[in-house]
Amino acid sequence: MEHITLLLAIVIVTALVFDFTNGFHDTANAMATTISTGALKPKVAVGMSAVLNLVGAFLSVEVAKTISGGLINEQGIRTEVIFAALVGAILWNLFTWLLGLPSSSSHALFGGLIGATLMSVGASGVNGGVVITKVLIPALAAPVVAGLAALLATRLTYRIGQAVNDGDDRVTAKGYRAGQIASAGLVSLAHGTNDAQKTMGVITLALVTGGVLAPGSNPPLWVIVSAGIAIALGTYLGGWRIIRTMGTGLTDLQPQQGFAAQTSAATVILASSHLGFSLSTTQSCSGAVMGAGLGRKGGVVRWSTATRMFVAWGLTLPAAGLVAAGAEFLTGQGTWGIVVVAVLLIAGSAGIWLASRRKPVDHTNVNADEAVADGGSGRTGEPAGVVTAAVAAVTPPPPAGAAGQDLSATIPAPADQSGEPARRATV
Repeated sequence: MEHITLLLAIVIVTALVFDFTNGFHDTANAMATTISTGALKPKVAVGMSAVLNLVGAFLSVEVAKTISGGLINEQGIRTEVIFAALVGAILWNLFTWLLGLPSSSSHALFGGLIGATLMSVGASGVNGGVVITKVLIPALAAPVVAGLAALLATRLTYRIGQAVNDGDDRVTAKGYRAGQIASAGLVSLAHGTNDAQKTMGVITLALVTGGVLAPGSNPPLWVIVSAGIAIALGTYLGGWRIIRTMGTGLTDLQPQQGFAAQTSAATVILASSHLGFSLSTTQSCSGAVMGAGLGRKGGVVRWSTATRMFVAWGLTLPAAGLVAAGAEFLTGQGTWGIVVVAVLLIAGSAGIWLASRRKPVDHTNVNADEAVADGGSGRTGEPAGVVTAAVAAVTPPPPAGAAGQDLSATIPAPADQSGEPARRATV
């Protein structure tokens, strides 16, 4: 570490800041359903998730190798490129956190790396085959696979519960809450195994570009430890805004559904980590939550929230890439450009945090309906659709005598030509 320059040290610190934002941005992946169903109290849930994220960081380095030696070509990449990539990823993470959208921290990082590299050395610096096979294809497949698995698992759990307890789901709810705790721990472990490695890969890539490590090297132990601690600290703070969206904004989950969703997501994430696929844990968990919502008879998915989430997913790579490309253009101007980018990063982060204080969300109100918190009356604050509003406007009054209600209504009579107030006709 004695050869680390000031710029390289700044890049390492920035990478750990990204890892920290990754932690609180993705806490919802493991704990949203556990918190929303009451299986664990919010602070206990994020504490358990933080510990298991730290443990998971030590289980594998396959994903780190994909980033440090596969996604972009190490030769010809300057340390400033890594810095610009991290700036794009951090700002996108914070922006989507402010909106409460569970976008992908992984794709924000990939987009940042690709955008900064394209600005620096052109298309030759990006390994297109790796991007397609280990980023884009898993991004499309992961939520679909996790969603289908969760849907089938949810239906299976309800059938088993009905067969064992004569259709009384409440009898098995307590047992499934215990199962949720175990499956949430598995997701947290998988998240540490997959996402902490991404920061390890970035730091390792920076060390290679700075001449500290040889190309193709594994992450040093101090890199693994620091990345694990950073993501664990971020997880413990809890991304309460995104936890609310995942726990109550997409669908209403019962313990059986929460167990099925988390188990399915953890299976997909751990399998991809073993294969070195750097997929998005956010997309896997979101897909599993939607699948579990559809798997219960009478269950629904709030598609307006899901649509906003899908749009965020689609924008993540290009948006983070554009910000990173702009940052790389500035850093290429010399020392003053690096200083300007650093100042813009700090100012942008501070501005987003101040904006979040207008309507704070924390462990005390994370399970509250969003509309209630905002002074509304509908679930999650979704506005009524056009069809719903039209139906309500033309719905006839209930039949006479129903529920003992006073069904008399007054209808304004037409105003006479003298302009006197119209009398009311009682029906």
